[in-house]
Amino acid sequence: MDVDSPEGLFRSSHCMLRITSVYLRHTNCPLYRSVLLDRVFSPPLHLHLVLGDFNMHYPLVDPLWSLTHKEYSLSATYFDAAFEAPYHLLNTPGVYTRFLFDTISSPSVLDLAFANSPLSPFISLWDTPLPSTGSDHVPITITLMPPAVMLPYPTPYWALLDWSSVRNDLLNFSFTPSPSHMTSNALARWFDVSSTRLTTLLVSHAPAKSPSPHSKPWWSQHLSSLRREYHVMSKKFRQDPSLVNWGNMKSTRRSYFKAIAMAKRAIWSDFLFSATPHSVWMPKRFAFSRPPQRSQASLRPATLPRWRTLFCPTSSSQDPLLPLT
Repeated sequence: MDVDSPEGLFRSSHCMLRITSVYLRHTNCPLYRSVLLDRVFSPPLHLHLVLGDFNMHYPLVDPLWSLTHKEYSLSATYFDAAFEAPYHLLNTPGVYTRFLFDTISSPSVLDLAFANSPLSPFISLWDTPLPSTGSDHVPITITLMPPAVMLPYPTPYWALLDWSSVRNDLLNFSFTPSPSHMTSNALARWFDVSSTRLTTLLVSHAPAKSPSPHSKPWWSQHLSSLRREYHVMSKKFRQDPSLVNWGNMKSTRRSYFKAIAMAKRAIWSDFLFSATPHSVWMPKRFAFSRPPQRSQASLRPATLPRWRTLFCPTSSSQDPLLPLT
């Protein structure tokens, strides 16, 4: 299902939200499911929400479930593809979504929800607050709303305002005539009009500043000054490779990179402190590199090397890994 909005969704530039409902069934092949991976987790070209009954278990969403090797091989393929796309898991770990009506079976987590990277900032809540509707699967609510922290709009950069170029315009600027009958409402309207005209004049000469998507949250003016000092010393050493310039460049470089490491460590600590159950897997994804590409060969059962079968023929009464006597 596609939801379109020409004005943009959630106060953003994204105009389309695609919701994909998935129901996976077992097939005759033990290592495959009824829905292909490329049809579930598509490239993040728009807002995409994937949800449904996946009929598989995974330790991330159900830590207490005792998985077999077959169950893990089936689910790991889908979860690896989701995290590499990347899609974020919305389920709260350990919150069950299926309760059978007998007293023997254990509850489990079969209903999963994933959101791609453009949609993740707009996910506010994943919860199961509603009562049962007669099915063994409980109702799930997903709340979408604009993020609490939005990028600010471009604002005038008054520090770079060229006052020499705006001086003539300010000298030629004239206020509107004051009202003949001075009342509070008339004075307020006259002040608003005059203030708007003067502000518009200044804004037209001031450059605008806005946060860049490539800006680093840990960068600061102190790091800019240290980088400038390091480049100056590095240039002096290239021009005059003496021991004094080498020592100055080495000390400034050490201070510069040490300040960067401290700034990154501080922002990482704040990120871990503010992690929620919905984003608890993100620190692991940032801390470790991407896992190796899974293939069908890695899912096959391990077999003995060919030289073992040639020189050590197996028998029912002898260990195949021991030499023949």
